Amino acid sequence: MPKPSLVNVNVGDIAGGLFSLIDSLFTTEDDRNNAKIRLIELQQAGELAQIGVNSVEAKSESLFVSGWRPFVGWVCGAAFTYNFILQPLFVFMAWLVAFYTGVALPIDMLPVLDMASILTVLLGMLGLGGLRTIEKHNGVNTNR
Repeated sequence: MPKPSLVNVNVGDIAGGLFSLIDSLFTTEDDRNNAKIRLIELQQAGELAQIGVNSVEAKSESLFVSGWRPFVGWVCGAAFTYNFILQPLFVFMAWLVAFYTGVALPIDMLPVLDMASILTVLLGMLGLGGLRTIEKHNGVNTNR
């Protein structure tokens, strides 16, 4: 007896498009069905509703509606650049100056960033970042 297929389940526009993607990504019917069941569970949990809101928000022509996410991404990127590249470089250069000249620079005055908070924001955004990649690939709102 053949296993029932989930192809005809009405899951809405967003999940319906993802069903097509699942069909092309997985090779066995069991894998496809398991992925589709997980997708339905996510939809029931309301997570896909948020993705839909994010999609509409990203399509907005207003910088105040669609621009906050790139702004937060740039702020997080600048914080990572400072914390992992610039600040250690400043400390190293201060050490070199102190080593060769004997003049101690006040490296304790360099600010220390709370990377736990920044990571929380950035990882949340990166979790949704794949959706923006799909939007760009599909040509959504490319006239900016």
